Amino acid sequence: MTDHRCIGIIGCGDMGFALAHRLTHSGFAVIMGSRDPHSRRHQNYEITSIADCIHRSFIIFIATHAEHYTNALISPLEHNPTLFDRKIVIDISNQQDQKPRQDELSNAERLQMAIPNAYIVKAFNTISSFVMRNATAGEPRSVPVASDHSLARDKVMMLAREMNFESYNSGSLRTARHLETYTRTLFPDWIIPIIMTIIVLFGWLIYILFTKFIYVKTTLWDQLVLHMTNKVLCVSAITMLSLVYMPSNLACIFQLAYGNKEKRFPAWLDKWLLSRKQLGLLTFAIALFHVFSTLVLMSPGYYKSWFHPTKIIISTNRNQTEVIVPHSVMTIKGESASLMGILTLLFMSLLAITSIPAIANLLNWREWRFIQSKLGTFTLLLAIGHVFSMSISRWIENGFVKSLTTTGFHCVVFPVTTILLKFVLCLPCFARPIRRIRRSEKPKQTV
Repeated sequence: MTDHRCIGIIGCGDMGFALAHRLTHSGFAVIMGSRDPHSRRHQNYEITSIADCIHRSFIIFIATHAEHYTNALISPLEHNPTLFDRKIVIDISNQQDQKPRQDELSNAERLQMAIPNAYIVKAFNTISSFVMRNATAGEPRSVPVASDHSLARDKVMMLAREMNFESYNSGSLRTARHLETYTRTLFPDWIIPIIMTIIVLFGWLIYILFTKFIYVKTTLWDQLVLHMTNKVLCVSAITMLSLVYMPSNLACIFQLAYGNKEKRFPAWLDKWLLSRKQLGLLTFAIALFHVFSTLVLMSPGYYKSWFHPTKIIISTNRNQTEVIVPHSVMTIKGESASLMGILTLLFMSLLAITSIPAIANLLNWREWRFIQSKLGTFTLLLAIGHVFSMSISRWIENGFVKSLTTTGFHCVVFPVTTILLKFVLCLPCFARPIRRIRRSEKPKQTV
């Protein structure tokens, strides 16, 4: 008779013994199956033949590579075709190829076809053997569980929780195609945002190098390392923040043009929309770097227009000498620019914190949307205000035409365009059609 608290493990490698260690400490009895059990003696775990391990266990972990499935699992079926009947088989393997074809079956799907009477479940392939053994390891501890059999999936999810892992329903066994390649990809959701960030940073770097060092020569080469970097970070941060909120405007325009929400957006816009979270976090990192750089450089020597000068008269026996030295009191420009910068960083911190899943789960949909959309737009307005506070006095001094060639003006063109588009799309003549399209409502017919 099968003991439901007895867990079988096929495979005596590192992962097999790591599973046995975690299961034993979680209160389960463990039987390990090997093709050569006599040479696999272990003082803590019972090691038997594969067929005996499967026969005595209700839940079986397959802790071997997929290429060994035929010898380890299919061969015992030739002697006993009913060996896997109504057994829960957990496949923990991963794909060796990082980019398999989309129509290629996963290891778990092939296993289900080979053992049709078993309940194949894809799980634990995202957990390393180190995490299995170490309860305090800092690696991910989340276990996606996929299967075509709902009862087997629920049992494995409960088993994962008893092993002190977080588990969640990942859908049918077809999901294993994604799960088996996910662990071998390096930041798959960050590739496009990082490329966009590099383009923005290098674009502004070339522009500022040319305008400040080569063409105008208003900045010393000694200031190339930090002062110029700080300028690049400032204009890049506001550009990146605009890139977070511009795609929603474009999505509204496309929906108005299509007249429905069923038609898909262009591929480039779809990828842009899906990259907004990563773009926002990268923007926050750039803005934080800009703040730290500004604090290091904060002095009247770098920001002369931010501080009031003061006069000191030095008297001697023959004459008087007037010396003007910088003072520590800020001007209205310095204080307003600092205030706008502080508020921008504060709200960006709130946006970054609420993008963390554990925090986002504490908010309902309306609260989360209010913070990420409404407060996000307000944050962009504050960032524009920060640039205006720093540049408005120079614009007035230089005149309108000359101001059009300044860095401060160029860096706010895209953010101001983003804000204006949002304002226009909020007008009733556009907001009402968009709302009807998203609710799949038909326009009212006039008689």
